[in-house]
Amino acid sequence: MTLPKDTKPGAGSTPPPALSARLRRWLPVAALVLLMALGFAFGLHETLTLSNLIMQRQELAGFVGAHLGVALATYLGLYAIAVSLSFPGASLLTIAGGFLFGWVLGGVATVIGATIGACAVFLVARSSFGELLTDRAGPFLARLAEGFRKDAFHYLLFLRLTPIFPFWLVNIAPAIFRMPLPAYALATFVGIVPGTFAFTFIGSGLDSVIAAQEAANPGCAAAGNCRIDVSALVTPQLLAAFFALGLASLIPLVLKKLRTR
Repeated sequence: MTLPKDTKPGAGSTPPPALSARLRRWLPVAALVLLMALGFAFGLHETLTLSNLIMQRQELAGFVGAHLGVALATYLGLYAIAVSLSFPGASLLTIAGGFLFGWVLGGVATVIGATIGACAVFLVARSSFGELLTDRAGPFLARLAEGFRKDAFHYLLFLRLTPIFPFWLVNIAPAIFRMPLPAYALATFVGIVPGTFAFTFIGSGLDSVIAAQEAANPGCAAAGNCRIDVSALVTPQLLAAFFALGLASLIPLVLKKLRTR
């Protein structure tokens, strides 16, 4: 028995290759956007407040003291998820890490969690729309991408060290320029170390600030209305130091161009 010429076994049972490729390309970013929308819809971003941290500090500190490994792994996972979903309040979460675990242990866990979350966003962006945008880029963006790829590590290190560009944007931009994942992960890990440890150091001293507020306004910690301005803790001198570190990361690029000339 022969089949008609216009009939193939299994015809209509699988989607066309082009449609299947598009689904594979856009499914990760769709899942990420859906999770992000659900997080905002349930108000998870509103729980990352200094008031909640102050009110629950005793319970959190007790849990950390009794189950340090579990608490540290939970914090690391939550930080990675928060970064991958581009949730606001990363600075506050970093301060919480220093407050709960100390500036050394909290800083290490934060750097690892942030790097994992950033790499997740990078991979989603690269697989979904990074290649598409690069292929359709004009001559200017093509030249910019080529220059970025030549010294991608130092450029990304500069972007990580200087607190000018949003963290989520820096996660996505290298994917458009087809930066290799190992270089991206290393530049991210190294670049966020100074800022992370600065904020965890601030968090490690938060208990003394709360004690001073309690002395001036008894009961404010339990009520969650202690007047602590996190933005006031981030001084212009600290930001200037980050910017100076970012400029220092560009020194190898300047020396390389001088040598070629």
